[in-house]
Amino acid sequence: MSDIASTLGDLPTPCLVLDRSKLERNLTRMRDRAAALGVRLRPHCKTAKSAEVARRALAADTGPITVSTMREAQYFADNGFTDITVAVGISPSRLGQAADLIARGIDLTVVTDNAVIAGEIVQAAKTRDVTFAAMIEVDVGEHRGGIDVRTDELLEIAGVLRDGGQAVRGVLAHAGHTYACTDPDAIADIAESERAGAVLAAERLRRAGHACPVVSVGSTPGALFARSLDGVTEMRPGVYMFMDLFQSGVGCCGLEDIAVTVMASVTNLRPEQGTAHIDAGALALSKDRSTQSQPRDCGFGLLTDAYGRPLPGLTVEAVHQEHGRIAGVGADPAVLPIGSRVHVLPNHVCMTAAMYDRYAVVESLSGGPKQPVEAFWERVNGW
Repeated sequence: MSDIASTLGDLPTPCLVLDRSKLERNLTRMRDRAAALGVRLRPHCKTAKSAEVARRALAADTGPITVSTMREAQYFADNGFTDITVAVGISPSRLGQAADLIARGIDLTVVTDNAVIAGEIVQAAKTRDVTFAAMIEVDVGEHRGGIDVRTDELLEIAGVLRDGGQAVRGVLAHAGHTYACTDPDAIADIAESERAGAVLAAERLRRAGHACPVVSVGSTPGALFARSLDGVTEMRPGVYMFMDLFQSGVGCCGLEDIAVTVMASVTNLRPEQGTAHIDAGALALSKDRSTQSQPRDCGFGLLTDAYGRPLPGLTVEAVHQEHGRIAGVGADPAVLPIGSRVHVLPNHVCMTAAMYDRYAVVESLSGGPKQPVEAFWERVNGW
């Protein structure tokens, strides 16, 4: 990809394109939602992995953010962000990197859900001569990470941290099972269970003498459909920034809200088979098939034309490493002329974006191949 490209038509494909106008609408919507719920927005940057996007999410040069990896934490620290929560349970092999960031003056919060790792945090703090801030992850129904809020282990973990001189910053929950819903009321019910579980855990810790200033919940569906976040201090949605086909299927957005697409070129037509191929395959689109479980199965992505207009019935039905096969083309070669540009709406934008090192940013796709490219925004990848 060339930095001197002036229009979308100048860019080689496949290419990751970010529609800035859609992004900004999505960001404003979630800032307004956090304000209405009376909580701090700590956007999860594991989707965008971009300092430029994070600044726009916060409407500020810096502010509280969430990340998933220490590589992300280092990248955002290098870009001026000083209040960072790493929301994936920390492993002992990453505690040295965390300590280095703390020593730099970064207000870094790590997360754990067991007393063994809590002990490792204490030992790393002694070895590195720093003080960690840690949150305890609680399980509110997804059964991925976290502990049951009613168990004695919650207090045991907090005790290990406090007795080792480390700060117990609070509790963290993630109701990822909202993604299995397609009904707003069902999502709201799960969001309420998440809220109640996190608040109960915080109350138990406070009764045991721990300050527990932060009660953190997160997920895009939960944030958008929660009836109340009473007792919660912050929320951590992330995919809302870009949205995708899966979020559309959950009911969080419409297709017109999806801000990131993969621009591809048509490389052949098979009229006798009613198919075509594009130069975006498994690596460019990912092999995520999450919409398969929803009422509308979008294959490996839905297509729009070069101007962002939907192409009804056209789906990426199969992918090879560098090839995507389009179904629904029919026998008319004018539907997808060879060499023409299309955009693929992603199933799961976090996975789709992961192969790219930057976004080609445009105001909108409406100008098609002649749409000016405003900028290239870098992304960070890896662990």
